Amino acid sequence: MNFQEFRERVNVGLYNSKDRVLGGLKFLNLLVSASALLVLALYYGFPNESETASQLLSFVKFSFGFYVVQYVTRILYDFQPREFLRKTWFEAAVMVVLVIEGASDIMTGELLISRFIQSIGFTSISDFYTIFIQGYFFTIVVAELLRGGRVLPRIRLNPAVIFIMSFLGLITIGTVLLMLPEMTTAPGSMGFLDALFTSTSATCVTGLMVVDTVTFFSFKGQVVILALIQLGGLNLIAFGSFLVLASKFGLGVRQHDVIEDFVNRDTFNASSGLLGKVLLWCLAIEGVGALVMHITWGHALDGLNTGRQWFYSVFHSVSAFNNAGISLFTDGLANPAVGQHYAMHWTVTILVFFGALGMVAIFDLFDPSRLRERMNQPWKHIGFATKIALYFSVGLVAFGAAAYWALEYDGTLKGMSTFGQLTTSVFQSATRTSGFNTVDIGAVGVPMLFLLIILMFIGSSSSSTGGGIKTSTLSIVMADVWRTVRNLDHVQLFKRTVPEVLRSRAYSVLLFFLVGNTIAIFLLSITESHILADENRNILDLIFEEVSAFGTVGLSTGITAMLSPWGKVIIMLSMFVGRVGTLTVAYALGGKALQTHIKYPEGHTMVG
Repeated sequence: MNFQEFRERVNVGLYNSKDRVLGGLKFLNLLVSASALLVLALYYGFPNESETASQLLSFVKFSFGFYVVQYVTRILYDFQPREFLRKTWFEAAVMVVLVIEGASDIMTGELLISRFIQSIGFTSISDFYTIFIQGYFFTIVVAELLRGGRVLPRIRLNPAVIFIMSFLGLITIGTVLLMLPEMTTAPGSMGFLDALFTSTSATCVTGLMVVDTVTFFSFKGQVVILALIQLGGLNLIAFGSFLVLASKFGLGVRQHDVIEDFVNRDTFNASSGLLGKVLLWCLAIEGVGALVMHITWGHALDGLNTGRQWFYSVFHSVSAFNNAGISLFTDGLANPAVGQHYAMHWTVTILVFFGALGMVAIFDLFDPSRLRERMNQPWKHIGFATKIALYFSVGLVAFGAAAYWALEYDGTLKGMSTFGQLTTSVFQSATRTSGFNTVDIGAVGVPMLFLLIILMFIGSSSSSTGGGIKTSTLSIVMADVWRTVRNLDHVQLFKRTVPEVLRSRAYSVLLFFLVGNTIAIFLLSITESHILADENRNILDLIFEEVSAFGTVGLSTGITAMLSPWGKVIIMLSMFVGRVGTLTVAYALGGKALQTHIKYPEGHTMVG
């Protein structure tokens, strides 16, 4: 009997128990990985005595052993093990790592990879891979449950509600983690409201902070903030992939429209593998950004070990690409250590620009298959949505940089070299969507602050990590205004006719943003009377803060830490609504749409 015949007999013998065993392992995998994540939160979040810490780590080691056993079992039950290994190559690589770690722990009492990482100077990130492995297994188990068709068919919620709940879940988890004692450098733990504010700001990739990130939070707390930024930045795109998956289980195409500014419908319906592609590209761009930053730090991080320097590079790269604007320097990038570090400023500018450009535009511009297609067929051009994102983004950056240079030449740019003035002007214009600053925003003159409010209100492009009304909304409204002024028959943009549904959606977004900001500013003028009473502050500070929050930007004139509890609540709500999208919230609150075919007679009135 050869090996193949032996395998066939084994598979036949195991066939009757296959569904029962694999289904049970799937449930146990979810339970074990979720429990392990909770144990890790307890282990890293509280100061543990040696015995308690040992017990917690024992459970983590048990979970690693369980993962290996369940993976081997899945191989045994598969009729084509080689094909199974090929499809799950990454999971197989993780299993090899776990086997090596287990053998090292049994023989030496130490984890081999942890010891190796520490030996080359990365003491501050030696536990990352443990958290990554647990999160990885939890994620793939949830994905398998969804893919198996046993969960989604039972879920008949409005997709907008599911999307909002996903953000609320992230914010809640982040709040709980940030309140753990080990997350801060000060004794005790962070207060609930401040933790909720920080978690909301990081998850909504806004960047407004009530405390100094580098001095208030411990390394563990900074890791939590980094994770919230990454998950919050990717959540919009990831949820779009979820809808692609969910559409196979009965969600109609009309329901896809509730995700504001995700992607155009053609790209959306064609991108069944969008999530994996987005993750790969995002991690690659962030990795390149971190590498460039690490190379160009110079003496800015003298005194920090190698691991900590790499963490600074990764943190700022992720924060920049996701347009979060949270920095590990006191006073942001205006800190004297990096205030004139122009190589880093340009790196951040490029990362912020591409993050605000949007993944759909990035794929259209740089995907190898699209590039080959345009080279082989020169008559093909970049897509309509990409033209809007690219041309309007470049135009806004150029306009903002020229305005900043002209208005702040004798202000915040005074004393800088010509190259420094150019860098700072472009930086502050490009980072209108991210919240990074290389100058004291509180020292910027009123005319430029007013222009920054407008630029923040416009924001980034669709399918990006930034906020605002988006360049697509601006372009459609401007095209419609031009049509009205020129008395044209149709709204045209880049030799395309803009349909009525897009114009309606654009004006809805614009109106929601105007009304939302107006209401919030009015409420802030009541709750923040103590700020208005300060002779150095005025209503412009509140307007700037609110538009920055609603546009998920993160720039501030310095009043964030001065906000009252009610002021923080208003800013949190603004950040949340601005991040998930005004139309998404409207769809979620609007309930089920009732379609009718009734058409009333047209009415006419004077306009203007």
